[in-house]
Amino acid sequence: MNHDEQKAVLAIALYAAFADGVKNDHERQEVRRIADALAEQSGAPDLARLYQDVLLKRLPLASAAAALTDPGQRQLAYEMAVCVCEADGRLADAERRFLATLQPLLGLDSAQAALIEGEVDDIVDQSEAGAPVNSGIAVANTPPSTLAAQPKVAEAELDQSILKHALLNGALELLPQSWASMAIIPLQIRMVYGIGRAHGVELDQGHIKEFIAAAGVGLTSQYLEQFGRKLLGGLLGKAAGKTFGKTAGKTSGKVGGAAVGMAFSFATTYALGMVAKRYYAGGRTMHTAMLRDAFQNLLGPAKQLQAQYLPQIQQQASTLDAGQIMALLRASTEHPA
Repeated sequence: MNHDEQKAVLAIALYAAFADGVKNDHERQEVRRIADALAEQSGAPDLARLYQDVLLKRLPLASAAAALTDPGQRQLAYEMAVCVCEADGRLADAERRFLATLQPLLGLDSAQAALIEGEVDDIVDQSEAGAPVNSGIAVANTPPSTLAAQPKVAEAELDQSILKHALLNGALELLPQSWASMAIIPLQIRMVYGIGRAHGVELDQGHIKEFIAAAGVGLTSQYLEQFGRKLLGGLLGKAAGKTFGKTAGKTSGKVGGAAVGMAFSFATTYALGMVAKRYYAGGRTMHTAMLRDAFQNLLGPAKQLQAQYLPQIQQQASTLDAGQIMALLRASTEHPA
């Protein structure tokens, strides 16, 4: 993609992020932070300005769509929009209306749009299967004093589980398939679920998402950052929307140079896992500000650790395929993986 085409796809992704009204200032700030971070990529469009252009409607959605003339790029843009909209769960009505507007602007017929939406829904389905949706327990409101005595936790096993999830998520970010990053958030949910359960706390998915957000990891903004780095790093192919269900392995040629400076999902997942371990081991007494401070304090060392493990992340990315990813998402959460 050339500079203008990258700008157009990123603008459409930003429109998708704002489609639900961007419910709070923190989420808006997170999207802005992502734009600023991506702007540091070599040759990137002026994303700080692009953020403002989208927010203030100076770059209309129709204009961004019209800048994409290649059918593969249009399909990719729609797939990215669906992924961004569904990154935090099922589509809201406002997001459905946005996608219904975007589809004809990109010249996609109903069958093409339905195929893309179905592929992304497969990932979301596995996300919802990764932890109980409604456990019937008001976990977030349970005072620490009422919790059952915590079992003895094998710290080494939990540390190994966190590392394995971090390595896998770093590898997923490096795959050229656009949908691969959609598996990162479900696996983070699984990881937190396993950590809570190891400490005797049964969690539902709603609480886990609240915990992740409280730590300062926005679900939509996290996916937007993964997608932006992948796009600007040259990992996405023109026909990315057609790759779901096909082999994603043998990607070492594409992963090589583009991997340097990427795989940020390793650091995010590792820091999140370590915060979760502290939080549930301590009886869930940390408030939101403490959670965010703990996450930020752990993120720096996690990035250093990421550099140490980069060869392993690259090696794992070169061997992953779609079947393995879906199997991991379907795997039982009975024990931390």
